[in-house]
Amino acid sequence: MTLFSRRNVLRGGLVATTAGIAAPGPVTAAAAAAPDRTSCPAPPGPAMVGRGDPRHRSLASRGYNRRFVGSPEHVWVVGTTAHVVRAVQQAVDSGRRITVRSGGHGFESFVADPAVEVVVDMSAMTGVSYDPGRRAFAVEAGALLGEVYRRLYAGWGVTVPAGWCATVGVGGHVLGGGYGPLSRLMGLSVDHLYAVEVVVVGRDGRARSVVATRELADPHRDLWWAHTGGGGGSFGIVTRYWFRTPGAQGDDPSGLLPAPPSGVLSFSVSWDWQELDRTSFARLVRNHCEWAERHSAPDSPYLALYSELALTRRASGTVVMIGQVAADSGAGRMLDEHLAAINRGVPVRPLRTVRNQPWLAAALAGSPGDPGPVYRLKVKSGYLRRGFTDRQIGVIHHHLTRSDYDHPGGSLSLYTHGGKVNTVAPDATATPHRGASIKMFYVNGWEDPRDDARHIGWLRELYEDLYADTGGAPAAADGAFVNYPDTDLADPARNTGAPWHALYFGDNYRRLQRVKARWDPRDVFHHALSVRRA
Repeated sequence: MTLFSRRNVLRGGLVATTAGIAAPGPVTAAAAAAPDRTSCPAPPGPAMVGRGDPRHRSLASRGYNRRFVGSPEHVWVVGTTAHVVRAVQQAVDSGRRITVRSGGHGFESFVADPAVEVVVDMSAMTGVSYDPGRRAFAVEAGALLGEVYRRLYAGWGVTVPAGWCATVGVGGHVLGGGYGPLSRLMGLSVDHLYAVEVVVVGRDGRARSVVATRELADPHRDLWWAHTGGGGGSFGIVTRYWFRTPGAQGDDPSGLLPAPPSGVLSFSVSWDWQELDRTSFARLVRNHCEWAERHSAPDSPYLALYSELALTRRASGTVVMIGQVAADSGAGRMLDEHLAAINRGVPVRPLRTVRNQPWLAAALAGSPGDPGPVYRLKVKSGYLRRGFTDRQIGVIHHHLTRSDYDHPGGSLSLYTHGGKVNTVAPDATATPHRGASIKMFYVNGWEDPRDDARHIGWLRELYEDLYADTGGAPAAADGAFVNYPDTDLADPARNTGAPWHALYFGDNYRRLQRVKARWDPRDVFHHALSVRRA
């Protein structure tokens, strides 16, 4: 398997500042709520790191996509919400363009935009604690997913369903909805989001922090709603999230979020590209799409199974499927049945590797094969409610096997979607894609900047040929994923179909525009695909 063969390889927002957590095992509500006054150090910063500071280069270049490396005038390293307010206020007062970075896994140039003069770096805000006042778990926006999983599970035996890549930052991940291997079983991250703390700028130019909850009587509820899939960089800077599952009762923290499975069956399956002809390739893709559609309903007996089929370039050597099955659910039988359905009628015997792991070990290990942020990337996305047409499968096969393009790095990955995700109404959160059966990630990765045009061109040709019937982009009814941003969708020369905001936000866009007008009337926070004021 090549380094470029799956989304996981190319994925697509450290000092605790609040209460410490208890050791693994039963934890009482009182113990979980009690802050550790002796071992919790004071929050760092704020530090304003300018271009002459030796730290500047590292902080300014902390992004995942090597195509984009910014050079802001300074980077604020913040440790508290008050620090963020100070940084934002100074930027507003001086008329400087400001943005924020959490984990750094953004795929477009939103943070590294040459017009950005100030970056707020959240990497020191990593607290994870239980807040007894809100009966919810507080997670600071700079925390990485792996650390969130570890602390929630070790302390209280709970988790938030979120991404597979352990190094992704919570800050931006949740704003796109938050999807991962447990989402078919438990829903999206935002389906468990109780509250959000945001630094906003009013019409008077004053920066302040606001806590908005999902409570119907909360006058700030629209701000909470906008952060349940409205994407980052439109309304303010998130400093903290609170999570509690809707309907959860009592004061025992261990009952306020879902418990993950005790273990998972992790698997990797590969098909030799040399043994796949056009017909068998088409059958494999069609089988996967049909399985995903058949088992996307919330009552499917296969919600505990999650898989990603990576349709890689033939030059990579293999087509790969990876995934996990919750071990409490007859995992071995479920995997056998899944693989039999995917391979039905395909005259190629795949190779399978299976590993039983405790859930936390698997969550901390993340998706297999991630080499880190060393590549130049271009990504695109889409959702499917129904499978590809025969014409579209032919387009995919053509671009993966073209003899005039020898690079192995390009791929299209198909992720099983739906399940509990599809139990939430499209307008209940800002995430509208509640009827999809498959989420798709298109990616190409390379190292030499001199090859940018060639490799970006290949991915554009695949995408635009695939969606030739709908103007070079997915149909509005299917849509695209805001956390795999693609500025091509806002280019009328490349997309003559549904507008970019309809693809990312569906019918929720007008409501998001009203939130934008209320909470960021001066348009302090913006980028190429941010929500526009009405």
